[in-house]
Amino acid sequence: MRKKVLSVLLCLVLLLGTLSTAVFAEDSTRYVVLGDSIAYGSGLSNPTEAVYGKIVADTNGYIYENYSIPGSTTQALLIRIENPTVKQAIENADIINISIGGNNFLLGNLNQLLFDSIVKNDHTRFDEIADKLYEDLDTIITNIRELNAGAVILLQTLYNPQTGYVGEAYEQGAQRINAKINEYAQNNPENILVVDVASRLTDSDNDFADDRIHPSAAGNEKIAAAVLQTLYENGLGTETVPVISVKGKDARGTGMFTIFVDLYGRFFHLLSVIRSMFSGLLK
Repeated sequence: MRKKVLSVLLCLVLLLGTLSTAVFAEDSTRYVVLGDSIAYGSGLSNPTEAVYGKIVADTNGYIYENYSIPGSTTQALLIRIENPTVKQAIENADIINISIGGNNFLLGNLNQLLFDSIVKNDHTRFDEIADKLYEDLDTIITNIRELNAGAVILLQTLYNPQTGYVGEAYEQGAQRINAKINEYAQNNPENILVVDVASRLTDSDNDFADDRIHPSAAGNEKIAAAVLQTLYENGLGTETVPVISVKGKDARGTGMFTIFVDLYGRFFHLLSVIRSMFSGLLK
């Protein structure tokens, strides 16, 4: 008889434990990350463990899902959110963190953009790309709202990882992208928050990987801190200092791209000088 009573009690304890775990899981904040290689963690050799989204989730105890794909543009993200798995994640999300926009420049006609900016001091194409980004962003968030009207959406600003002449041109693009992101958030303030990543990642030697495009381990920690601060200020998190469960490891062996881009910038600058000289002679 005593054994039967003990068995019943043990079953009740196990059942209660299971129920409490289920309730806890249902009550936990679901944090979904969408976007490009920045959100994926392409500057790290261990992105799954150490990308900023994982750091944010570990710090605040969120249930974490990351559906970012390197190379994504706003158009690619529009397609991505139609994926059934991603759709379900969006439907269940409490917080949706989006990083997008950089590839709208990088995967366009980058040569022409750099030529226009450095040689001709003409940024018309930059304006056109930024205007199109605003339209795409509006469609992306409209589609997300159809799946989940109440989720908080975090929009990250675009940092400038470049230096020199290319850095000056890239800044023209980043400023226009960020202006459109902030404009969209101002026009649609309901549960949309801007995370100012651009002002956090300013140390070109430490914040970026060898490719001088993606955040390093230190850069990911800074982005995590920016996200955490935004969440904390809006009552969505309890911590502002990132908890690092697994230390990030910087991806190596991609430094040739940086050298190539720098040479490109120098070449275009030389063309701009020659162009100015001939313009002066013609006056």
